[in-house]
Amino acid sequence: MTVRPVIVTRPAREAVQWVDDLRAAGLDAVALPLIVIEPVHDAEPLRAAWRRIEDYAALMFVSATAVEHFFLSRDADSSDEAMAGRRFWATGPGTTRALLRAGVPPEAIDAPPPEATRFDSEALWERVQAQVSAGVRVLMVRGGDEAGQPTGRDWLAKEIDAASGHRDTVVAYRRLPPLFDVRQHQLAIDGAQGRAIWLFSSSEAIANLQCAMPGTDWHAASAVATHARIGEAARAAGFGALRVCTPLRDALIASIESLA
Repeated sequence: MTVRPVIVTRPAREAVQWVDDLRAAGLDAVALPLIVIEPVHDAEPLRAAWRRIEDYAALMFVSATAVEHFFLSRDADSSDEAMAGRRFWATGPGTTRALLRAGVPPEAIDAPPPEATRFDSEALWERVQAQVSAGVRVLMVRGGDEAGQPTGRDWLAKEIDAASGHRDTVVAYRRLPPLFDVRQHQLAIDGAQGRAIWLFSSSEAIANLQCAMPGTDWHAASAVATHARIGEAARAAGFGALRVCTPLRDALIASIESLA
């Protein structure tokens, strides 16, 4: 078991599974969500997307949360036949599992393979780019800011444009910064001073942490990041010890233990 706790920074619902997995491996894990998930103010665009679902050859989901909120908006009158023939794109295993829970057949899902060295838009595009040609329509289901405006990288959207495809975006949920209580603030101080190991799966989480802890010196802090871009954000923030690995259980445990 590691001497230092592991701070899991994923949104609350997703953090539960990560904490459970790490604790089952003998690690002292605790959740400190750095992104708060809230519903959109107006769900009508989501319902409208369901009404137009047959217009799309593929639906791309940025996260498991995007899947869950999109399917929660599904009209009771929407039939499984409307989903037939659609491709469902997922950037990683968590999103794939969410699609399966939502009832999407496994043969309709496109995602990087489980043994992939990274799970991101680039890895997904390698799998699906042959599906996009002139006139092909893709719906991108993603998160938004407090006002409900789309957030996140637009790399994949530009690739679809370059392939002469058409893409629409619908915001399925909002991503908000956290408000720490006393216990959470002390946990963040422990992490900043090196008494805990941070686990980051989002660059946005690092930015939210910096906003929540202005003026904090992070050079004594240790972190594991699940993508090279996230690692770059941690380095830019000043984290002193850093490991980058895929967001798979064994890789995470090995990286965490290397910092213990």
